Amino acid sequence: MFQTDAIVGPDGGVIIFLILLSPAVGSFLAVLIDRLPRGEDALIARSRCRSCRNALTWRDLIPLVSFFASRGVCRHCGAPVPQWLLAMEVSALVIALVLILLWPESWPIHAMAVDLAFLWLLLALFAADLKWMRLPDLLTGALFGLVLLRSLVLPGMATGAALAGAVLGSMSFLILRWAYLRFRRREGLGLGDVKLMAGLGAFAGPLDLPLLILVAALLTLASALVLRVSGKQVNVATPFPFGAALCLSGALLWVAYATAVIVPA
Repeated sequence: MFQTDAIVGPDGGVIIFLILLSPAVGSFLAVLIDRLPRGEDALIARSRCRSCRNALTWRDLIPLVSFFASRGVCRHCGAPVPQWLLAMEVSALVIALVLILLWPESWPIHAMAVDLAFLWLLLALFAADLKWMRLPDLLTGALFGLVLLRSLVLPGMATGAALAGAVLGSMSFLILRWAYLRFRRREGLGLGDVKLMAGLGAFAGPLDLPLLILVAALLTLASALVLRVSGKQVNVATPFPFGAALCLSGALLWVAYATAVIVPA
């Protein structure tokens, strides 16, 4: 496991920086999730209250602090600030802390930022699928590129295996999508899931890919059972954010790799 002494060593500054950066990253990812599916500019346009359209100033945009300072409402109109925005900032911070605590001694510290970005992207895709039932191309493309970079900076990772996993993952889902549409006459898998599997397939590799998909399927089944028990109507036509389950499965697989429960293939 990660040596906590490293925090006060030469790499300590980098680690502390990543921790402090985490809520800001979560806030930025929330902006992407909120704007990309709407077709809005996510990089240049100023942030505004969705209710009164007043522009937000710097004191409205301090991660974590602004939400509690304003008591969770807009300073201009008093409309509630969506709590999922705060959840993104907190989740990004929690992910950073978990990664630091679980980081194996055998993994180079310089690769920590790459894996942290990988997990943050999974968080963004998870949230986007839950909120919109859509997976933005910008995020799935970034995930694929980042996993290829990961195969270059982490020892034991083979770029060839990553590419094979990407092809196997995306093509298998593309075939499933075609078959479901062909025989059931309705869409069962979105193209976003196909693109997501390029990145997750590259991460898992061809040998661990079936496990990743199996865990995602079990998570989806568990969510369906929870909805059923809670009294909600669930049937074969009920849409489920399978992309979110895949992202969670990918994060769990990372934990398994980091804790040596599973040795990366």
